[in-house]
Amino acid sequence: MSVNIKRINEAEIISDAGDIIKDTNKMEWIEVGGGSRFKVLKACLNTGNWTLYVQMDPGAAFQAHRHQGSGEFFITKGELIYDIGSAPAGTYGFEPVHAEHYDAKCEVQTEMFFSGQGSVTYYDKDKNIDWILDSEWLHKLALGEVELDVSPKD
Repeated sequence: MSVNIKRINEAEIISDAGDIIKDTNKMEWIEVGGGSRFKVLKACLNTGNWTLYVQMDPGAAFQAHRHQGSGEFFITKGELIYDIGSAPAGTYGFEPVHAEHYDAKCEVQTEMFFSGQGSVTYYDKDKNIDWILDSEWLHKLALGEVELDVSPKD
C-alpha cells in the first residue's frame, strides 16, 4: 500500500491519511504582539484542536484569558510564570477546561510547545470578552490572512 504525500513547502509535509511533519527549524516565527511569536504546527478545522510552538522575549506576557477546552504545554527553554506558579524548562503543564489565567509571563527568553482543544477567550482589563482564538483563526494566521495581538490590554 502506498501513501500519497504532499509537500506544502520546504518545512511541511502532509500525507493523504493526515500525517503531518513540520520542520520548525525551517518555519518562520509569526509575531503575535508583546514580544511573543508563534509557529502554528497544527490548526484542525474539523476537531478544533491546535498546536503551537511559542517563543516569548524577556518581559513578554499574555492577555488574560480562559480556556474553553483543555490545553497542555511543555517548556523547552526558559521559564513560564503564571497564576499557579513557575514552569521552568523541562516542565509539563495541563490546563483544564475553563482554566483562567490573568498573569502569564516570562522574565527570560522562553519557548514552549502548546497544544489546545477548542477556543480561548481573551479578556479586556475589565474582564469583558475582548476576542476569541480558535483553530480557524490560527489556520488563517499560518496562511498570513490575519494578525494576532496576545499582549495584555491596559
